[in-house]
Amino acid sequence: MKLATLKDGSRDGQLIVVARDLKTACIANGIAPTLQRALDDWNFIVPQLEELYMRLNSGRAVNSFDFSADKCMAPLPRAYQWADGSSYVNHVELVRKARNAEMPESFWHDPLMYQGGSDDFIGPCDDIVLASEEWGIDFESEIAVITGDIPMGEKVQYAGEHIRLLMLVNDVSLRNLIPSELAKGFGFFQSKPASSFSPVAVTPDELGEFWKDGKVHLPLRSTWNGNLVGQPNAGVDMVFSFPQLITHLCKTRNARAGTIIGSGTVSNKDASKGFSCIAEKRALEMIATGEPVTPFMHFGDTIKIEMLDKNGKSIFGAIEQSVVESDEAK
Repeated sequence: MKLATLKDGSRDGQLIVVARDLKTACIANGIAPTLQRALDDWNFIVPQLEELYMRLNSGRAVNSFDFSADKCMAPLPRAYQWADGSSYVNHVELVRKARNAEMPESFWHDPLMYQGGSDDFIGPCDDIVLASEEWGIDFESEIAVITGDIPMGEKVQYAGEHIRLLMLVNDVSLRNLIPSELAKGFGFFQSKPASSFSPVAVTPDELGEFWKDGKVHLPLRSTWNGNLVGQPNAGVDMVFSFPQLITHLCKTRNARAGTIIGSGTVSNKDASKGFSCIAEKRALEMIATGEPVTPFMHFGDTIKIEMLDKNGKSIFGAIEQSVVESDEAK
């Protein structure tokens, strides 16, 4: 099943069911007004959404309309919790190596995770509005899950049962603000503005054989200014699966329905697969020559993040954004 949230002028938008081919959609009238409402009572509501999804795919849905990603908010326009991990330890290792920082052995066994802002997400086709290029604007292509309620201390063998939906993420980062923040020893804050999510969230069964062991085994494509710069396979070199990330998150707390957990920047050890963020490209340049060459993003730059199925069809729809200067900064 594929779900999205239509812009309607409200904070939380209108829940819609989207056809498998992403061509048509239907408002979930009488079922659930928002995605959060569906998540809050998933077992009761999901059979009704699935029935509507079946009718939509067979062309029998009443009042269906053409689906357009640019009319969508993030699937969850705001969430009770957004926690981003760093499952692709190769990415962390490269970035640390570039600045001559040692890689703690614990990073291979204990996930990194930070709490992101979840009160204001960016729509999949909305501009990334920032005040300064000097902040070091970067995209980060990731995968995320949306969960149901998870009890504190949940075991990893059961954690995957709480995954309701999957999405793609652009975890926008301001690289030049990160060093001073991390030096304080208290984590990210100003260096992590609002994140963006794919227009469509999908249930794990939509991925078929490519959803296995709590990982998505497909390439994640990043196209920067019209150039394909990365297509690493998300199932390769993912050290911590989503069930492991869930277990880490819930070691000392409950997580409630609507929690979003990110994978971290998708990265393969095989450098020929390209990069999912500029920082990794710059790290490789630094390691090779002692100096980064690739600049961070400028105003007017575009980024597209997408995942295709085995037939070359988009699964989640695409995140397609431009970086623009805020009016206050002009």
